[in-house]
Amino acid sequence: MNVTQAETSMSLPTPGRQPTLSERMPAPPPSPTIAIEARGFRFSYGATEVLHGIDLAIQRNAVTAIIGPSGCGKSTFLRSINRLNELIPGTRHQGDILVDGSSIYGRGTDAVSLRQRIGMVFQRPNPFPKSIFDNVAYGPVLNALVAQRDLPDLVEQCLRQAALWDEVKDRLDEPGTSLSGGQQQRLCIARALGNQPETLLMDEPCSALDPIATQRIEELIDQLKQDFTIVIVTHNMQQAARVSDYTGFIDSGRLIEFGDTNQIFTAPANERTEAYITGRFG
Repeated sequence: MNVTQAETSMSLPTPGRQPTLSERMPAPPPSPTIAIEARGFRFSYGATEVLHGIDLAIQRNAVTAIIGPSGCGKSTFLRSINRLNELIPGTRHQGDILVDGSSIYGRGTDAVSLRQRIGMVFQRPNPFPKSIFDNVAYGPVLNALVAQRDLPDLVEQCLRQAALWDEVKDRLDEPGTSLSGGQQQRLCIARALGNQPETLLMDEPCSALDPIATQRIEELIDQLKQDFTIVIVTHNMQQAARVSDYTGFIDSGRLIEFGDTNQIFTAPANERTEAYITGRFG
C-alpha cells in the first residue's frame, strides 16, 4: 500500500465504531459579516478629545443603535463613519474605521465616494428646494449613476423603498418642502437611497416627528435592513429596543457596552448601562 492509500485508509471510520461528537455535530455557521469596524478610534475637536478608543463591529444587514446621554459622542461617532466630521476645521482622529475591511482613511479612499456608499439622514428633514422628483434624482444625476432614460425608474424605486411612492406619485413636480414633516423625512431617506448606498446612517431621524410619523419611519427601517446596513443614533430607549438588532451604549466618549439589543435592555453586563437604561441618569 502506498503512502496516499495508507493515509486515506487511516482517515476512514473503523467498521462498527460510533462517530465522535464532533463528527455528529453540524459544522458551525459562518460568523456574521462585519460591514463596519472601529478599531481604537479616537476623535478630537481641537484639543478636546471626545471619543476615547472606540472598538465596535457593525454587522451587515442589521440595525445597530447607538445610545447614550446628550453630549456623550454618539453623533460624533456616527458622522465619523463617512468622514463628515472632518469638514469641521481643527478636528483630528487616531485609530481607524474600516468599511468592508478597508480603512476609510486609506490613501486610495475618496471621501466623496465614501459618502455615496454611506448615506446620511439627519435629525430634521432637510429636503432641497426642488421638486420631489429632483430631490431623489439629484445624487444619481450628480454622480452619473444611471442613464437619463433610466432616471424615472430609479426615482420610483427609491420612493417605493422609502414607502412614499403611493403618496406622491401624482405630485412629483411639487416642491419637496410641500410635504408633511414625516413625508419630508421619508423623502430624505429616498434621496439618500438614490446614491445606491450600502449603509444608511440615521442621526435621531424621528426626534422632530409626531408619533404616527415616527411609527412609519420605524417600520421603514425594519424593511430597509433587508437591503442595507443601518446605524441609528437615538435618545429614545423604546425606539432603540423596537428597531435595532444590536445596541452600543456610549458614555463620556467611551463605549461602555455593546451587544444584542435584547440582552442590553434586559440583562446589561455593566452597571452604568443599567443605570442609563432605567433612567437613573441621562
